[in-house]
Amino acid sequence: MDRFAETEGKLAHDPLTYNPAGFADETEGKMEQDPLMYSPCSAARATATGIPVVGDQGVAVLPGPLIVGAGPAGLSCAARLTMGSVPYALLERDVCVASMWHRRTYHRLCLHLPKRYCELPLMPFPRSYPTYPTRQQFLAYIDEYMRTFGIRPFFRQEVVAAEHDGEYWCVRTKDAIASPINGGGEESINLCAREYRSKWLIVATGENAQPVVPEIEGIHNFKGQVMHSSEYRSGEAFQGKKVLVVGCGNSGMEVSLDLANHNVHTSIVVRDSGHVLPREIMGLSTFTLSLWLLMFLRVQIVDRILLLLAWFVLGNTARFGIPRPSMGPMELKKVCGKTPVLDVGTIARIKSGDIKVFPAIQSFQEHGVEFIDGTIESFDVVILATGYKSNVPYWLKENDFFSQKDGFPRRPNEWKGKNGLYAVGFSRRGLLGVSMDATKIAEDIVQSYNDIYKL
Repeated sequence: MDRFAETEGKLAHDPLTYNPAGFADETEGKMEQDPLMYSPCSAARATATGIPVVGDQGVAVLPGPLIVGAGPAGLSCAARLTMGSVPYALLERDVCVASMWHRRTYHRLCLHLPKRYCELPLMPFPRSYPTYPTRQQFLAYIDEYMRTFGIRPFFRQEVVAAEHDGEYWCVRTKDAIASPINGGGEESINLCAREYRSKWLIVATGENAQPVVPEIEGIHNFKGQVMHSSEYRSGEAFQGKKVLVVGCGNSGMEVSLDLANHNVHTSIVVRDSGHVLPREIMGLSTFTLSLWLLMFLRVQIVDRILLLLAWFVLGNTARFGIPRPSMGPMELKKVCGKTPVLDVGTIARIKSGDIKVFPAIQSFQEHGVEFIDGTIESFDVVILATGYKSNVPYWLKENDFFSQKDGFPRRPNEWKGKNGLYAVGFSRRGLLGVSMDATKIAEDIVQSYNDIYKL
């Protein structure tokens, strides 16, 4: 059987998708045997991988870099460092890699860009995969990526503080270890503090580390259900209910489409102007077309072409409540980092009336919402598709490279700071940007590592 197909089959029944707590329980006893999923204690004993034994005081001095975050960004750096023969330690706060894809995405999710723009370094997607791989296919790819490069993270390692002491990056973590009480079935959670020290710190926690939940007037008085889109899995659970989706980015539009496809009474809030482009134009990826045009034309001209083609395919989006910004989609992305929505069918459902569009929310009431145009509508469920934010300011004690305001590098597309500090997955260029940054970072560290150890 094809290894990717075999992994896909396993992921179809992956308890992470349905029962994260059950996954932790099931894997607790397997960590010592499974090289892909094991405890910090067993990992620290694996000195053959270059990871030193943790001392009695819970402090480990690493010969190589420390990577924080085992999503696609962290895994990409790990693979590149492996090929450069540089040992590393990879910390992950969750019980699995790519935790956002495992635990915070809806079932219908597919990659929005063609797979060739979403490959991690050194390993393409299988040829058998469609142009836009599904969530399950991407997870199978991630699983095979780990096996190919022998990547073994330290799970349940939440970084609480990291600062440079003049020689090393001192990274303090806490991890939850479940232990039985008096030999019975109940378990207690013991928090264990550790410290890692390294000359290189790679921040790979990314742009989407923490859901953004806005404070809206009256939201706590609403008697219905309020949830973030990170908790949404399928519209099947909402049949027979009136659902309001707040936010019209890619997640908000796709959640709305999924709800409508399950015959849910669906509405969406469009607070600001935004660009919506068809995912494909005449069978060609809009992203591919824009990259090709940008090779020959100024961004403003490319935007005019894209907007003209979008008008032919989608019509005038302002007519049904989605006005476009004055700045074109590619220029807006370049200047502000705001990504245009790639439509996969939501606009057609809006046109047909299956999805109703409302303006910004004025306030919540007990059983409904008042909008800024004075309209009042009742809802059973509100889904906040209000995005995510970086969590770097909460734990990294550094002000020069990372902004304390938004947790991103201060300069766009910057991947290297001072004292061996690096950032991967913050370029707002998706998985393509992750791959590019990881390659640069690994090359820089390999050179520095070889200079220090005279290899």
